[in-house]
Amino acid sequence: MTEEIILKLGQDALKTTAIVAAPLLVTTLIVGLAVSVFQALTQINEATLTFVPKMIIVAIVFVLAGPWMIDIMSTYTVTLFESISTIVRE
Repeated sequence: MTEEIILKLGQDALKTTAIVAAPLLVTTLIVGLAVSVFQALTQINEATLTFVPKMIIVAIVFVLAGPWMIDIMSTYTVTLFESISTIVRE
């Protein structure tokens, strides 16, 4: 295994992780920002007010984007397993 192959494997793993995590993280960020603005406007300081909407939105996004996320992960895994023979030989 050469250094280039190791770097490419690491880059592909990080890229796949970022792509799969992005929908959940972005929606959580947007909901958290909206709830924080609401709390600042109304001066309500309740910890569950930020937690519950985030969990609901994460569940909804996970249900909607779950098949796409699984498809991305399975494609990456199949590609990785198929390239094992060429990776080991180099």
